[in-house]
Amino acid sequence: MPRPQGFSYEERKDGSVVLTHHGRPAGVLRGARAATFLAEAASGDVQLLMARWTGAYRFGNERQARNHPRNQGGRTRRG
Repeated sequence: MPRPQGFSYEERKDGSVVLTHHGRPAGVLRGARAATFLAEAASGDVQLLMARWTGAYRFGNERQARNHPRNQGGRTRRG
């Protein structure tokens, strides 16, 4: 599974944290959630952490699911 990349975060003066992925907004954390995120960011893999917090964490099985006959949208051949 490839490591997540392209994430960044910005801590604002009001205490909120803005998460971006390839320059596009991916989420805003405020209050206790922002404080928890910053504490976790101080120790650990920040890219993986941001992927988890934004819900963009990939499990590595997307290609297999896309190629499954059930997900072909009527394009399967039977018989």
